[in-house]
Order: sequence, then structure tokens, then C-alpha cells
Amino acid sequence: MMRYLLVLLLLTSCATLTYAADNFADANGADVNGADNTDTNTADNEIERGKYLARAADCAACHTAKDGTPYVGGYGVETPFGIVYGTNITPDAEYGIGHYSADDFFHVLTKGELPDGTQLYPAMPYTAYHDIKREDSDAMYAYFMSLDPVPVEGPQTDLPWPFSMRWSLNVWNWLFAGLDSEPTAAEDNATAAGGAERGRYLVDTLGHCGGCHTPRNVFGAMQRDKYLQGAIISGYEAPNLAAEAMAERGWDPASLRTYLRDGMSAQGSMFSEMYPVFKHSTRYLTDADLAAMENYLMDDNPPPAKKSVQSASADDSGRQLYLNSCAGCHGTNGEGVPHVASDMINNTSVRSSNPRNLVKVIHEGVAARDFGDFERRHEMPGFANILDADQTAELATWMRRQWGGQQEAVNAKTVDDITGAQEK
Repeated sequence: MMRYLLVLLLLTSCATLTYAADNFADANGADVNGADNTDTNTADNEIERGKYLARAADCAACHTAKDGTPYVGGYGVETPFGIVYGTNITPDAEYGIGHYSADDFFHVLTKGELPDGTQLYPAMPYTAYHDIKREDSDAMYAYFMSLDPVPVEGPQTDLPWPFSMRWSLNVWNWLFAGLDSEPTAAEDNATAAGGAERGRYLVDTLGHCGGCHTPRNVFGAMQRDKYLQGAIISGYEAPNLAAEAMAERGWDPASLRTYLRDGMSAQGSMFSEMYPVFKHSTRYLTDADLAAMENYLMDDNPPPAKKSVQSASADDSGRQLYLNSCAGCHGTNGEGVPHVASDMINNTSVRSSNPRNLVKVIHEGVAARDFGDFERRHEMPGFANILDADQTAELATWMRRQWGGQQEAVNAKTVDDITGAQEK
């Protein structure tokens, strides 16, 4: 009996010592052999923070080819001067950024200049990234260096002369880069009034929204006096993001947050150049950051969302075109079909004063898109070979009057100008 008691006492003592050692290790960040885990935990946290920031900066959208390996490059950015390809930014020493130091990485991000002195084209948004905080750049660097290197060389940017002379970008930077990175008076006022510094950092710097939503001059520099007031990208309108303009199209703060988080809202779903922004970036942002972006764009006291007024005639020829071509998916009364097609009643493209996006979608269609959580939008076919310019104009005019509150008629010439028919 005494032998069993001694064995039980010994086992209890060992368990107690093991528990104490484990708790001592947890409390001091070290194991029983004295190895320190604190540095490892800190590095892991830095990598995770860098991953989040890389998503907020939407790096994957330009550095990942369609259906390609993330960050291996190959995506072509269309510019008026030619196609600029996103490069490999995995830590491969030959084709990627494996030979970069943290200082090199920060310099490339904020100055648009490679370690060897090569100037980058401003399709890489270094004029927006100019304001990236050094600690954020270092976290992004830690993340990219933690990825597996992929030894793949992507397509090379080869713009026609004289744009092929990269040294000339030194002159461009001297003329425009500083202006692009300076906040406008409107930005300063919004930040001061709303305390929206985080929102401004996400929208203007990391998200570089101005790169698409601001018109550019003949030299490709943003027109700062028209910041976020809309521009044409790949033939589509990147719409005006001013609070008043968004309210005119039916946007309110809650809808904007939903749109950024889910890629869709009552106002429609993301397509064209905006879909990759959702796919690679905004869906990963925290609710707090999405709220900061909405607050910066819509202001503390946002204007009320305008209600659309239906005024189209029931016997209009455009209505018959809608019933024949669109109602099967979008509903007889424009109500849409869940998980299939957006409704037209609140659609921002229908409500825009510019018919460009509506006409382009009717003409070209929209690819199928997956928004996660079993939510998707099916492919919409284009009607370029079914509807002529006059019919497209009639259809667009009726839809805009019926659901968009836009009375101005769309004519065939406008359709031809938007679709590029005059060049065929």
C-alpha cells in the first residue's frame, strides 16, 4: 500500500512541476530550455499586419494575372500610352524582389524608382503611395518576403517611343509627382471637419482611389482640381465619388459600406475594373476601416440619398425592348433576381447622369462574378449583335427615365461614340 502511495505522490509532483514550467514559459515568452518565443510572435504579427496592408493597398490587382499565381505579375494596365504590366513581387532573387532591402522597398513604393535607378511608370501608384508610413512599408516588406519565391518572368512593358525613354519620367516626376501627393483643399477640409484621417489614408494613399476616379491631363497626371470627380477607365466611367454626386445616384453611408464589403448593394454589383478591387482588397478590410472610408467620402453629415422618380411611358418602344431583352433576368418591373441579376430600380448606372456605363453594359455584357458566401451574379450577354445603335439608345433612354430620374434622351450618335462603333 505504501508503495502505491509513493508512486502516486511522485506522479503528482511531476505533473505539478510540468504545469509550473509550462506556465513560466507562457508568462515569460520562453520554453523550459530558455528559448525565447517573443521574437517569433512579433515577426508573425508583423507579417499578418503586412498582409492586411498589402490587401488594403490592392497590390494583387495589378501584380496578379487573371487566374494567375498571386503576386507573380503579368496583369496589363491599359493606359493612353500603351500597356504597362505588373511585375513579379514575390521574393524571387532573379525575377522578383528577393534582392530588395527594406529601404529599397520603401524607396520603390514612395518614389517610383527601382534600386538600379530605373524609373517606374506612374501606372504604379507611387504618387499616392508617397505618403505610406515607413512602419507600414516595413510590415508589407516582411509579408512579401515571407511568401514563396516564384521564379517566373512576366511580360515586359514596352511602350512606343518616346514613352519608352524612362529617363524622361524624371521630368514628369519633377512636374507632377509632388502635386499628385499633396492633399487638395477639399481633402484637408474633409479631414479637419470629420476627423477622418484613417479614411483619408485608406482612400487616398493605400487604396489610391484617385488613380481611377480622377481625370488626367494629356501627360497622364491627375487633375487635382477635379480629384475623385470621375474619369474614364477602359471605356467605363469610374464615377464621381463626391458626397453630393453619390447621393444623387442614391448612395447612403450604409449602402457604401455594404458595397465595399460585399461587392454589391441595392445600387448594383462591382464589375469591370472595380471587381478586382473587391476580390483582392475591400472584402478583407475590417468594419472599422470600411466605416472610416465611408466617413471620409460621405462626410460626417452626408446629404440624403435622392429617391428616383419613375416617369417613362408604359407604351414606349424602349419598354418593349426591355421586356424582350432584359426582363427575363432583371424582372418585368426591374426587381432583379436574387443571386442572378441586379435590380434596376436603384441601379447606380441607370441613375447616373452619364449614360456611358449603361450603354457599355448593354452593348458588351458583363462576365459572371463570384462574391463569396454562395453569392454571385450570372453572366450577362452583350447585345452588340442584336440591338443596333438606335435600339440601344431607345432602351437606355427608357430605363433611365423609368428608374434613373434622367429625362435626357440617349441618341444613336452617343451610343456609337461610347461603343467605338465609329472606329469599326
